[in-house]
Amino acid sequence: MNMQPPSRLSANSAQMPVAFDRREMSHILSVYGRMVAAGEWRDYGISNLRDMAVFSIFRRTAEHPIYRVEKHPRLRQKQGMYSVVGMDGRILKRGHDLRTVLRVLERKLIRSVDLD
Repeated sequence: MNMQPPSRLSANSAQMPVAFDRREMSHILSVYGRMVAAGEWRDYGISNLRDMAVFSIFRRTAEHPIYRVEKHPRLRQKQGMYSVVGMDGRILKRGHDLRTVLRVLERKLIRSVDLD
């Protein structure tokens, strides 16, 4: 069996862009779908960059994102690799568990479905 030395593997993986995996996308799209059904959001965009992946959420097409869900693998051992960033660039929630971080967006859903 021909195995590459660990140094070559890490060099190759550093060149690949960061992306959300299937499980992460499932969590994100679950929240996104509920907000679309509530009429709050309309569009999204995904960016897979060298050092991070970004899921941008838009209220309308062709405007700045109102929220960004970001994945920074290099912060895995520090504050956590997931964060939700608001339109103004402020980090609304950061952590190690994506579901926990996405709860900040679910609170917005509860407010938008107010029955008064």
